[in-house]
Amino acid sequence: MRQDNSPKQLSENEARLRLTALCAQAEHCSFEMEEKLRKWGIDEVAQARIMAYLIDGRYIDDERYCRAYVKDKIRYSKWGRRKIEQGLWQKHIDRDVAKAVLDEVDDEEYLQVLRPLVKAKWRATKAASDYERSAKVIRYALSKGFTFDIIRQCIDDADEHDFEDGDDD
Repeated sequence: MRQDNSPKQLSENEARLRLTALCAQAEHCSFEMEEKLRKWGIDEVAQARIMAYLIDGRYIDDERYCRAYVKDKIRYSKWGRRKIEQGLWQKHIDRDVAKAVLDEVDDEEYLQVLRPLVKAKWRATKAASDYERSAKVIRYALSKGFTFDIIRQCIDDADEHDFEDGDDD
């Protein structure tokens, strides 16, 4: 009878099978898989063999993961370039790969995401002056990871009636 609460040690084959199943379900980066192997207590030599298997079998491809991550964070999370860069850095994605993928995203794509966010935030923000309101909206957009030049472009491109409090949608 086991007295400690530690989980059963996985064999190399069991770990490889679990990770291949996981990678077949969704995109994952090599860092995530390495972390799982470390957490499971798999020795370093076995980790290297499993990672080589996953990479050779194209279960893991950091560039493919990066493309999916960038697309999802822009489309669903409404993040800007800076926040996406930070997320990729946390996932230990190679800087050159991340830069190449991010450089493929056109500024117009960020603007399409940012315009409705800015419009909604402008209408919801209470302030004593338009200057104060503008500062609050800019801080909000910066916190979402958008660069100042894209924020400025979004605000400058907006017509006065875009930010009115009416219900003309």
